[in-house]
Amino acid sequence: MVRLDNVTVSYRQHPALHHVSGHIATGSLTAVVGPNGSGKSTLLKSMLGLVPLAGGRLQVAVPQQRIAYLPQQCDIDRSFPMSVQDCVLLGCWPASGAWGRVDLAQRASVAQALGRVQLQGFEQRPLGALSAGQLQRVLLARLLVQEGELILLDEPFNAVDARTTEALLTLLAQWRQQKRTVVAVVHDNALVRAHFPNTLLLARQVVAWGDTAQALTPANLLRAGAMAEAWDEHADLCHADADAALSETRR
Repeated sequence: MVRLDNVTVSYRQHPALHHVSGHIATGSLTAVVGPNGSGKSTLLKSMLGLVPLAGGRLQVAVPQQRIAYLPQQCDIDRSFPMSVQDCVLLGCWPASGAWGRVDLAQRASVAQALGRVQLQGFEQRPLGALSAGQLQRVLLARLLVQEGELILLDEPFNAVDARTTEALLTLLAQWRQQKRTVVAVVHDNALVRAHFPNTLLLARQVVAWGDTAQALTPANLLRAGAMAEAWDEHADLCHADADAALSETRR
């Protein structure tokens, strides 16, 4: 589904991802873990095309409209006057387009999605009136409506209640049965070991990538922490291969 070849992503010419290579198989369930500032969110945004590559090549096997994305809640403006129903209806955008009508079948799918995340009766409630867990379930309902082939989740379990965690774990199991490809940034290593077969351990560079039991060893976790602490923000600028950046191939 996704292939990365020597990918570097830089902010102000200092790498957030540094020469990352590997692949994510179609139908797989992968957790992305690592210390704070290790490039986890940047990795997801690079798959979406939201940040440019400084070098290397990133290939995604599906068009962008077939990618479903759950951002961190801190990236969402909850003061914007939008209802729960309208937020979930945004999941219809890839199918209907910016100016297309939402038909009765799509509205029915919105109602069904809200039922699956236990938010029936919340349709007209403003986003700003929701708890963190309720908002996360609204965003999950939007993903259900979108029906992406590649699903990217940025810290989906952060600051949510037990009901929301249970709802998301149920969805992960369903997506796995449906052979959808899921990549999730997760901070809870115990949860990763229990529910994610594959893990990418990042510290701006790849520390380990593969079977979760083999990736999340104590030695690898210590190595990732040491790499993060030793990273020098004032080191020489990373001069990625300019030709690779120019010839970057996506989808």
